[in-house]
Amino acid sequence: MLAAHALVDGRDSPALRELAGLPRRSDETEIRELYVQALDELGVPLPNEETAGRWLLVSLAVGLANAELSPKDVADRLSMTVAARTPEETRFLSIAADYSEWMGADELPEWENGLRTAAHSLAASTDLGSGIGVPGSRRS
Repeated sequence: MLAAHALVDGRDSPALRELAGLPRRSDETEIRELYVQALDELGVPLPNEETAGRWLLVSLAVGLANAELSPKDVADRLSMTVAARTPEETRFLSIAADYSEWMGADELPEWENGLRTAAHSLAASTDLGSGIGVPGSRRS
């Protein structure tokens, strides 16, 4: 979807078009190769591991804040190797890490609400993503 959004925003390259047209359940290796190729074609440097992890945090927070992802989607997509640098990133990561599939029905709503609150706080506080078109990110 990010590739399709980038095309709509006026960015264009052969690899980006191919990436946007891939089915959702495409091979991860093919997706990564096209992603790296599209970035290169667009003159966008590949971020280092720390920056990429922080962008992941922000994109998940924005997705949750915009109701594009569920709290469980966030927990499932989050890598615990991500480094948090700001208090908002740390809080979001910490709450997401508390998820367990064995949470009781009485615990889950409180966790979901806490994660949504942290997501809104992170989405509102960040300027990460402004250059990559993350919806809802603060412009610098």
